Amino acid sequence: MKAKIFKNKNLAEILKRPRVTEKAAILVENNAYTFEVAPTATKPEVKAAIIAMYKVTPIQINMTAGTSKNITRRGRAGVKTTNKKAVVHLKKGDKIEFI
Repeated sequence: MKAKIFKNKNLAEILKRPRVTEKAAILVENNAYTFEVAPTATKPEVKAAIIAMYKVTPIQINMTAGTSKNITRRGRAGVKTTNKKAVVHLKKGDKIEFI
């Protein structure tokens, strides 16, 4: 299946990977799935990517962008960036299976 182009972006590049953490596992019990997304991704792009890749329609999407942290490594200053994440809420009965 060919991915749709949304605002000059490939939908397969918007969703990087599912986040597998304890908190994400707890959210799955409430039909909420957590994904790491591209830093420039928007809610409509994430919704279109979920529909195209998993064939389910989200009812709500919450997005957060982590804060960057200044670090020093071997005497050199640098910045440690964090990923943007999206929490996708599905209606009852819908599921996303990860392989």
